[in-house]
Amino acid sequence: MIAPAKEIAPLPQPDTTAILFDTVTIEHPRGDTFDLYVPSGFQVAIAAHGMNRIRFMDRSADGRLFITDMLNLADNTKGKVIILEDPDSSGVFQKQSLYLDKLRNPNSLKFHKDKSGKDWLYLAMTDKLVRYPFNPGDTRPAGDAEVLDTYPDYGLSYRYGGWHLTRTIEFDDEGRLYISVGSSCNVCVEKEEVRASILVMDEDGKNRSIYAKGVRNAVGLAWTHGSLFATNMAADHLGKDQPDDAMFRVEKDRHYGWPYCYHWNGKVYADPKLDTASTKVSPHEVPGAFSYFGAHTAPLGLAWFGEHEAEDPSLKNYFLVAQHGSYSPAIGRGYSIQRVREGNPPEDFVKGFLDAKGNIHGRPCGIFSIGKDDFYFTDDKFGTLYHVYRRH
Repeated sequence: MIAPAKEIAPLPQPDTTAILFDTVTIEHPRGDTFDLYVPSGFQVAIAAHGMNRIRFMDRSADGRLFITDMLNLADNTKGKVIILEDPDSSGVFQKQSLYLDKLRNPNSLKFHKDKSGKDWLYLAMTDKLVRYPFNPGDTRPAGDAEVLDTYPDYGLSYRYGGWHLTRTIEFDDEGRLYISVGSSCNVCVEKEEVRASILVMDEDGKNRSIYAKGVRNAVGLAWTHGSLFATNMAADHLGKDQPDDAMFRVEKDRHYGWPYCYHWNGKVYADPKLDTASTKVSPHEVPGAFSYFGAHTAPLGLAWFGEHEAEDPSLKNYFLVAQHGSYSPAIGRGYSIQRVREGNPPEDFVKGFLDAKGNIHGRPCGIFSIGKDDFYFTDDKFGTLYHVYRRH
């Protein structure tokens, strides 16, 4: 049964002028020199380096940047939360300090003030969602972790399509918390209902329910204009050119296809590996995507740049998506930050992390706005934080 569609608030329309690029040469402290390309009038620079698999970030009320570090691709308990502070006049952080360690694959964190006015730091790990009480100036948590929810913590290895170690959190305007839980496999019928879904719960973890199903690995979440948006990495068993990775405007109680259906070239198809006749999910019932990215682009972080986040017409009223990049550089997709508007192909906004010789200079992951035409993004391959801003 398809849930009745709610009234969807329209997004403001962006300027559709094509981007003209400036070249910026990056001299990375690790010894790599390469060119990145940004819209004319913008600059990109390294803001911090020397970390490992840094992922997502948020800024505390006292202005410090907190960032997760998963260490590497393995399932481990050596993850960290790092504090970055004291940026100099060029935006380079002068201080890195450890806030938390010995964490199981910390991916996403958010600061949130609850309805009583108490501040918390929420942290999503493979096996659980926790929150810590937070006070301005804290260099370590102000109290013990409160476990809000737990998740399946096993699955097939990356060699078999990955079982998706990450969990991502987002809050809506009313303080409800959303968290994505990826699939345990490349293509399979899951035993646990929470796999390949997005959950919703109260800020204290109570009243948890499944918000949407059939999203294989929704690593990027963003709430804006009354809707939840999510990036989604599709399966990789149908060749190098299909199915498409995608971005969805996620509606409550809808099923987005996986593992029974896949998206390709703007349409939804039945997956030939699975018998959709024995299920209630058919291509005709699966919602279309907000945008399609092509196969193996690996979309991760997601951020909306409305009137409060952008003035420049090349960015205002667009989403930015971090395209982590194809598992093989020979496929050659992703490795960029792209701007996205509804129903249109994505367009590069920052590019150059994969050069013409097939060399990888970084893999974009998390995106975080810090002001108008001003944002950070992480490279989780070389542990680098980049700053993109409009030159004045």
